[in-house]
Order: sequence, then structure tokens, then C-alpha cells
Amino acid sequence: MEIRNRKEFLLLGLTGDPTLQSLIFSLFLFMYMVTILGILLIILAVSSDSHLHTPMYFFLCSLSLNDICFITSTIPKMLLNIQTQDQSITYTGSLSQVCFVIIFAVLENFLLAVMAYDRYVSICYPLSYTTIMKLCLCVLLLLTYLSISTVDALFDTLIILRLSFCTALEIPNFFCELPQIIKLACSDTLIDNILIYVETCIFAGLPLSGIIFSYIHIVSSILTIPSSEGKHKAFSTCGSHLSVVSLFYGTAFGVYISSAVTDSPGKTAVASVMYTVVPPMLNPFIYSLRNRDMKEAVRMLISRIASLL
Repeated sequence: MEIRNRKEFLLLGLTGDPTLQSLIFSLFLFMYMVTILGILLIILAVSSDSHLHTPMYFFLCSLSLNDICFITSTIPKMLLNIQTQDQSITYTGSLSQVCFVIIFAVLENFLLAVMAYDRYVSICYPLSYTTIMKLCLCVLLLLTYLSISTVDALFDTLIILRLSFCTALEIPNFFCELPQIIKLACSDTLIDNILIYVETCIFAGLPLSGIIFSYIHIVSSILTIPSSEGKHKAFSTCGSHLSVVSLFYGTAFGVYISSAVTDSPGKTAVASVMYTVVPPMLNPFIYSLRNRDMKEAVRMLISRIASLL
């Protein structure tokens, strides 16, 4: 039986064990609050220190805001479902969640790529850095990438709209993920899967290729620096970004491999946590602990807050 006028989907979450629901609720609420507070601390630290008003930190704040939106598109609904003991999500709600998740996931790829380009210009062309990386260019790049991400998400939403669904509308995850929704369809999904594969290659493969290209040239330039102190300083400016890139793409590839080698929906759902929740939560700490300027800015901000209390 096919359903054209869908009413709702069911989000099965991470586990069906009711005794673990309170633990999962507490854990994810804690992770969500830590993420929000950590990101707000980064943004406030950058805003309060005029020395950090540079393209590098402009993109860092943009990445931080995107991380807030990324995690907010999934976790609050999950917490609400656990709290109300209601696994349902409306069809309109599922479309909205798919759309927002794709927007912020694709934008994350682009932001990591443009941050790698920023480091490439800074290290390989230091004398021309301020000329190339102007504020108007940074804003234009951000708006362009946001527009591309939005168009891609709307296109994927149209893919769902043309599908017919069976009566079993259970999604074995804590949020609506496009591939899992397509698996529920009764209609032919061959073209849809091909389109998703092509989109993934374009919107994940191209930014990743740009990051690799940038770091190949960065490493080549750093190796030509005669002093070991200069090399260390150059590498330190890239360390935080490289850690964030490794975390994001490492967890994303881990989810892909996990879904390919296991038929367990529960394991796939747990793996999805690794790229939707863990990177946004850890990014503020990576930039705070590995970046000397950020550590100083955060320390000064905390001191100011403490003095007001």
C-alpha cells in the first residue's frame, strides 16, 4: 500500500530500551549545552579582541555559528521526543529537518575549505594576504556558499516530495536523514540515489580536494622556511584547522563505512552521532586549546566576566 498524503514519520532514536531513555536525554542535553556555551565563548572572545578581527577568525565565527545551527537542527527534536515519549515527526517537520541538516552539513564543507584557502594565502603569499583576503571577499564567499548549500538542500527536498511511501514510516535514527527516508519509499529510487551520490561527490569531494590541495602547498612552503622556530609557528597556525578537518571528515567517513558494513540500524544511528554532534561540540575546545591567540582571548574574556561578578 502506498501513501501519497503522508502525515508523519517515526524517529526510533538510538535505542528502543525505555530504561536508557533518561540517560540518553541527560547525556545529549549536556552535550548540547556544552556545545552552545563553548561556541558562544569563542564568538565573544573573537568579538572582544580587536587583534582577532581578521579573515581567519571571521571564518572561525562563521563556522561556529554554523555548528550551532547544525546541532540545533537535530538535538532539540530528539530531546523533545524523549521527554514527551512521542517518536513522531510530521511530514513537514521531516522535510524541514532534512533541508536544514543538508544546508549546514554542506556549508560546513565549504567553510572548512575556505579556511584552508585562507591559511594557504597567509603562509604562501604573506605579503599579499591583506590585499587578497579583504572583508568584502570573505563576506561574498560566505553568502555564495550559503546560497549554494540552500539550493542543494531545496533540491534534495524536492526529491523527497516526488516519492511515494509505504505504511512502514519508521526511521532508525534520531533525526531525518535523506538516505534513510529514501529507503522507506515504495517508488523507484534509482535516479534519486544516483543524484545523491553525484551531489556528495561534488559538495563533499570538491571542498575536500581544495583542502588537500591547499595543505600540499602549505607544507611545501613551510619546509622551505630555514628556521625551526618559523616552521613551528607556521604549523601552529594550521594545527587547529587541520584537527577540525580531520575530526569532521574522519567521523563522516566513519559513518559511511559503518553503514556500508553493518545492517544494524542501531549502530548506524550511533555512528551518525559522530558527525552531527561530536564535531560541533569539540570544535570550540580544539580552537581554544591549540591556538595561542584564542587561548589568550578566552582567558581575557573569562577574566572580564569574573571581574563583573
